[in-house]
Amino acid sequence: MPLGDSARGEYGPGSNSIKSYLDLLYRDISLSSKGIPLATIYIGGGTPSLLSASQVANLLDHLRSHFGFQYGAEITLEVDPASFDQRSLEGFLDAGINRLSLGAQSFDNNVLRELGRSHSSIDLLEACDWIQDNFKRGRLTSWSLDLIKNLPGQNLISWKRQLLKAISIAPPHLSIYDLTIEKGTVFAWKINRGELSLPNDEVSFDISKITSLILKGAGFSRYEISNYALPGHASRHNRVYWSGASWWGFGQGATACPSGNRFSRPRTRKLYKEWLEKEERTAKLGLLHSTNQSQSIPVEDLLIVGLRRREGVNLQELSRGLGWTHDQLETNTNALKKCWEYPLGKRWIKQKGWRFYLTDPEGMEISNQILVQMLEWWESLNGCSYD
Repeated sequence: MPLGDSARGEYGPGSNSIKSYLDLLYRDISLSSKGIPLATIYIGGGTPSLLSASQVANLLDHLRSHFGFQYGAEITLEVDPASFDQRSLEGFLDAGINRLSLGAQSFDNNVLRELGRSHSSIDLLEACDWIQDNFKRGRLTSWSLDLIKNLPGQNLISWKRQLLKAISIAPPHLSIYDLTIEKGTVFAWKINRGELSLPNDEVSFDISKITSLILKGAGFSRYEISNYALPGHASRHNRVYWSGASWWGFGQGATACPSGNRFSRPRTRKLYKEWLEKEERTAKLGLLHSTNQSQSIPVEDLLIVGLRRREGVNLQELSRGLGWTHDQLETNTNALKKCWEYPLGKRWIKQKGWRFYLTDPEGMEISNQILVQMLEWWESLNGCSYD
């Protein structure tokens, strides 16, 4: 939901922009093919907690009336510490939200300023208290705290302090991401000028290793490269997405993949509106529209998302969809093992039957290298190149 931080609710700055966007979103949902009731709903992207509680309730009502919700559906809302207060939080829960994902990023005010975040450490801790209180009272089935590691100037000691602080707050789920330097950002400009000191590879590995050890000691399981959960609190939405299963996505820039067919909506408001108006004229969207503008999930994507998960990739299951014979499965598996000879020898990746999975933390820390080797294997089978 790409709303600027200046937008707010039904009556604040940018409220007209929010209302016009929601109108487009409702039209988008209404045009889609109806299917089985939804098992998970994730309201995220941008800052959806800028919506009022009644707007969140209306959005959920629209989804419910169109698709229906399965009993006990996981309904998550992304929240930014600076974009809501205790009263609006209560309203979100009354509207039907039962899981929250809090974009903490860091407990360090200097880091938050450098990241361009609008919240302070005090805002963050206050938001954590409100959320944890509702979790203990059973109004939330779960909640997640997001942190960023390998930040400028970060070392093992400062990161350990961040991690222990997060654990002391006791969220049942933690998402921990590496800093991503995107083109056109202040960080990219500083790197080009040599003004940004990021942790080197050795420090980065040590940070990942200590993250795994500390969280494992605190009872967390790493079920996906960036996600850790206490028993029973893995995000069901994450599990569906990273399994390569079907999902609906609505809104500007959203990608949907119903019944294994994937298509994306335009990324700008103007083009999104024009696209939607065209779909309304032709009355085609979703599975009907996918005939010309969608594609089945590429095998390389299934390999990537599979290897990111704790369970890894099962080549036998994959081979069924590819129509491989048993001999082809054995031949292709042996070819992959040859590509992975070094990481298998180092036990960065392990094999159980036809299943391959990354070890934690060593394999997951160098996952990009292992993924590239896997894609080279797939490329060699198909005589194509991804350069």
